[in-house]
Order: sequence, then C-alpha cells, then structure tokens
Amino acid sequence: MIGSGGDPRARRDGLGWVTRAVFGDPRLRLTVDAPGAAGDPAAVRYAVVPSLDDARFLLPLASRRVTAASLLAYNALRPARVRASRAAVGLLARAGALGLTRSPVLSVRAPDGVPTLAGELAALLGAPRLHAAIGVRPPDPHHKPTLQLFDDHGRPRGYAKIGWNDGTRAMVRAEVATLGELASRTGRIGDMPAVPRLMHHVHTADREIAIIEPMPRRVRRIRRPATPRTAAMLAVARHGGSPGTPVPFGESTFLRSWRRRAAGAAAATTGGAIIDAAIDALVARDGALPVEFGHWHGDWVPWNMARHHGTLLVWDWENHTDDAPIGFDLAHQAFQTALSTRGRPAGRCADAVDDAVRTHGPALGLDDGRQRFVADAYLVELWLRTYELSGGGTGWNAKLHPALLDVLAARLPVEGHVQAP
Repeated sequence: MIGSGGDPRARRDGLGWVTRAVFGDPRLRLTVDAPGAAGDPAAVRYAVVPSLDDARFLLPLASRRVTAASLLAYNALRPARVRASRAAVGLLARAGALGLTRSPVLSVRAPDGVPTLAGELAALLGAPRLHAAIGVRPPDPHHKPTLQLFDDHGRPRGYAKIGWNDGTRAMVRAEVATLGELASRTGRIGDMPAVPRLMHHVHTADREIAIIEPMPRRVRRIRRPATPRTAAMLAVARHGGSPGTPVPFGESTFLRSWRRRAAGAAAATTGGAIIDAAIDALVARDGALPVEFGHWHGDWVPWNMARHHGTLLVWDWENHTDDAPIGFDLAHQAFQTALSTRGRPAGRCADAVDDAVRTHGPALGLDDGRQRFVADAYLVELWLRTYELSGGGTGWNAKLHPALLDVLAARLPVEGHVQAP
C-alpha cells in the first residue's frame, strides 16, 4: 500500500480502481496527504473516509455546505442506525466541527487546460462548478463509480454513472436506452413506477457516462420492504399495457437466447455443460408450458426503490431486458434479499424464491406449474449471469458458484453432477 503523498491510482484496492476510473487522465496529479497536512489550495480536495486502507467514501471538501450535503442528502432512504449516524456527522460538518483533519485528504490538481470530470459535467449541466461525492467499493470489473453531484449551494444536481471498461460501458448504454424508452411514454400508466430522467449521455474514447436527474428531495424508504410490489412488477413486465400472449417455453425466443449463452459457457467451463443439462431438463419438464414473457427490471430489490408522495420510484435499470418470464423480478427480490441482507447460503435463498412465488405468484398470474417453472428458470438465469460476470480477472462469485449448480442439480435431474463437498 502507498503511504501519504503517493498517487492512489497505483493502489490495488477500492480506492485505486475508483480513482483510476474517475481521474484517469494521466495529466491529473493525485496525492494523498496525511491527516492535518497543509494541502494545495488550488487542488480539489476529498476526505478519504474512514481511512486510507478502508476507504468507503470520498467526501468533497469544497465548503462546509457541500460537505454536509454529501452526508445529509437523501438520508431518509437509509436504515435508522445509518441515518442517525450520518445526520450527526453531517450536522457537525455544517457547523465546521467535524474534525476532518483525522481523515487522509485526496488532492486532485489539474494543470491549466486539463479539465476534471466534475468540470466537464458542470459545463453540461450549466453550473459554474459541481462537486462530487464518490462511493468506494471493492475492485470489480463490473462495478461502476457513481458520482453524486452537488452545486455550490449543496443542492443535488444529478448522478453520474461511469462505464470505464467493456462490461460497465455496456451497462451504462443499456440503462441509457431503457430510460430513453421509458421517457418516450407520456406520463405514468396505471401502476408503472416513476423512473428518473436521463439528463445527458456522454461518450468518449474510453468512457460512457450517464447523468441521471437527482431524486425528489423528500423521497423516503419504502414501507415493508420485504413485501413485493407485485402490481408495479406486473406493470413493468407489460410496460403498462395488456397481458402478452403466452408462448410455450420450448418454442420461445427466450430459450433460444439461453441456448446461445449456455453454449458459450460450456466452451469455457465445466459448469456450462451442467447448466446446459439443467436447461434440457427444464425443457423436458416444461417445454410445452405456455409462459407469458415480458420486460424485467433485472435488479428489483428494495434498495433500488423509494416512495415519494405515494408514488413508487425505481432506479438502476442497467440490467433491464425485454424478454423474460413474468415473475423473474419477484424471484430476484426474494433471492437477493435473502443473500444480501440476511446472509443466507444459495440453497436457502432458493427456498426464499419458492416461498415468494408460492405466496405472491398468483398476483402475477402464476399457477402452481408456472410458479415452479419461474423459480427454477430464475436460478438458471442467475447462474448464466454469474458466469457472464465472472470475466475480467476477478473470477466467480463464491456465494453463487458452484452452489447454484448444486441447487439446480437437486431440483432438476442433471446427470453426472457431483455436489461440491
């Protein structure tokens, strides 16, 4: 690890990949100053919170107002304990009593004529200056830095999502396309959730950047987050329209897409051959089953939604597709909530999917046979997605692979699969 004064872009941790993605221009000079050190007055400065080796947040130090806004904006979306902690620290920042000298300070110095990303985004949004609060996550080729942008008054001006490699650039383009398609519809239809507006899409030689409007100031956490919003899920699946015509699973374009994806996986990993056998088993059992296909959000989880004056607001549409069995969003919420917030192993997460489709599937038009199909098909889809995200040098998600293969082998007759010990 690099100590005080070094360029953090050389680090191999979360701080390293975030600074490489956000401050990639080699002409920019980045240094990390020790707590209490005098910084370059011409530099853009960020507190590295809570520490250099455990960085979670780059907090802009442009002014007390901006620093406080970075901590307090949308605090009502956070869990109670986090909300109370952020509120206390934000009020101290506003009063100038935060004592940020205990945190290392990242300084970014731009030579004359070399713009920073925040400067380029400010020009697009018509602001004299913008200040970015930047989250730091572990290095992963599929993570995208997201900049929350504030003006000099501490007002949120938008979110900038940065695609910096092939995978993340594709994700940004997918969200741009989805938000554009949804915006083309005049007004909300029925139970369709509200969707943030795309403000700008910036394409450069090495980056795709989507600038998305800020959320309404008074958004709040959804009540009863474990309860699926099935009416909104169904509205998304049908894009606010009427039910689609069911198609036998074995004759669907969805299955053909699966076959192509599984063929690529089979050529790269033994798990691909197993998933191909699982698909065969699913076709043998449910190939003649009429299934309604439609849109799915792709990452429908409580932390990607909020409420505002009685309206559901849903964001993060980068995994949206338009050809999936209705019910995948329900299955995804159940699995990911069990996995991410309750720490359950993959088998228990699959049990949560079964419970969810059995309890809430009828509201989506799923009878017993279709409930079983959606649960098993979602697990196949999740493994395919896990495989596709395993590239880029970081390998497999250990929570999902090979555990998902074991789960599928227990649910579908997959010949030759031996469960991991």
